[in-house]
Amino acid sequence: MTVIYEDNHIIIVNKRAGEIVQGDKTGDRTLADDVKLYIKEKYAKPGAVFLGTVHRLDRPVSGIVVYARTSKALARMNEMFRKGEVKKTYHAITPLLPENPQKGKDERERLPEGITLRHFLTRNEKQNRAYAYSKETPGAKLAILDVRQVKATDRLQLLEVQLHTGRHHQIRCQLAAIGLPIRGDLKYGAPRSNSDGSICLHARHIAFIHPVSKQLINATAPYPDLPVWRLMEE
Repeated sequence: MTVIYEDNHIIIVNKRAGEIVQGDKTGDRTLADDVKLYIKEKYAKPGAVFLGTVHRLDRPVSGIVVYARTSKALARMNEMFRKGEVKKTYHAITPLLPENPQKGKDERERLPEGITLRHFLTRNEKQNRAYAYSKETPGAKLAILDVRQVKATDRLQLLEVQLHTGRHHQIRCQLAAIGLPIRGDLKYGAPRSNSDGSICLHARHIAFIHPVSKQLINATAPYPDLPVWRLMEE
């Protein structure tokens, strides 16, 4: 965990892949536990430390996580997320789309310009997996995201993703649905795992109006220190 920004009301950290944002059935130590300890030690807090979870990232995902340090900030941040007033940008590494001579100007050609993906997602709780459909399906929720290619090598590409909805495993599922499983994401069709158990999905940037000071907050999380991510920075 690395602290990117902090004040009396919020704290923004860069989560490592494998860390849990909030407690789950595994009972493993959480990122929230580490942040509380950091605050307690840095500010010599004598009692319990208040920390509110504003949003979450999947365990194998890295990047920006925002916590609230006061109940006022938590309530206001929750409302901002609900209203879509927080802009989050994700970066993902995927294979290149195969050429498709039958489709003309297909996704492969349009990705550098940017495309919008619209699917209907269902969630299987037992499998902890989402499924994407191109048409309305009973029990499915509409999922929308924008994606564009930032960089490409001979085998891989770096994609920038912005969400319009917040569905379970949305980015992972929707990219896989168009033939772009995220590197390392075995659950959604990647051919092999990453050595550290991560997937190459990173919450890269966040922007919002501070819930108390009303100042613009812009925060960017450095990429994980792995060769494949360093390749995308060259």
